[in-house]
Amino acid sequence: MERKQDRQVPRILTGFVLSVLAVAIMWYSASEGIGQAVSQGRKRRFGATYMTMNNPFYEIIDDEIRSHLEARGDMLITRDPALDVSKQIEQVEEMIDRKVDGIFINPVDWKQIGPALKEAASAGIPIIVVDSDVYESELASCTVVSDNYQAGVQCASYLLEHETGGNILLLTHSAAKSGLDRIQGFKDTIGGHEEFYILAEGDCLGQLELAMPVTEQLLEQYPETDIVMCLNDVAAMGTMAALKDAGLAGDIAVYGVDGSPDGKSMIEAGFMAATAAQFPREIGRQAAEAVYRILEGEPVESVIRIKTELITRDNLELYGSDGWQ
Repeated sequence: MERKQDRQVPRILTGFVLSVLAVAIMWYSASEGIGQAVSQGRKRRFGATYMTMNNPFYEIIDDEIRSHLEARGDMLITRDPALDVSKQIEQVEEMIDRKVDGIFINPVDWKQIGPALKEAASAGIPIIVVDSDVYESELASCTVVSDNYQAGVQCASYLLEHETGGNILLLTHSAAKSGLDRIQGFKDTIGGHEEFYILAEGDCLGQLELAMPVTEQLLEQYPETDIVMCLNDVAAMGTMAALKDAGLAGDIAVYGVDGSPDGKSMIEAGFMAATAAQFPREIGRQAAEAVYRILEGEPVESVIRIKTELITRDNLELYGSDGWQ
């Protein structure tokens, strides 16, 4: 005869199993909630500050970076210092306070931004420098720039091939390493060619509204000008506006750097000789990819240099006169 105690064993075991299952279900549900919270907590925030957002070039870079970050569920906070280095320093400090996961920066002043970048680096925040170097390059986790020196070389080489000589004005931006490199590349290439003579330089911060009066003033001083080399297409637009007002549009060869839609349109119209084209979408893409490789502990080049290509009337159809390449 079966004992009562033996009959109770299966019941006890069944109750135990059901209890374990209930606890497991509760743990799984809780862990799912925790997992979702962790997943949501992984949404990263990045900061970006460019020397000025009134230049469409930086809008393109920012849009490209943003699209790559948002595709991964992350977000980008963009600030515009409007060529004010003090404001840009405040913006970097704000990003540090907000504990962003990375900072993309195009410096207003490649030297004065140093202390703010030191703070970010001390906080363990990756710094991706775009378009223009910083003086203390070791503070950057990665620098993504066009080959700015080569851009100046390309403009000067084309000039040497198509002109027998001439007097040159240079429009510069001394606080931006990119501008310095472009002008230096140009100078080095024409150096030794005595048929070309640099009359003067004028700093315009790469801005149209400053380039126009700077060009007007220089033309008054140097009416014998034949050529104007501008650090970017925005400055070239200001130069061409000044030339138009002086009745000299098309008479003086204008060179720029960017490959902007406006620049290409001016080449097509015969008012601009050439522009060394940059690729802002590629800069943005490379910058976004670099910050993720850094955060994931993967190796990344300290400097990613992107080639420039000279655009003239001879090859304009390859690039088109509208949109960026």
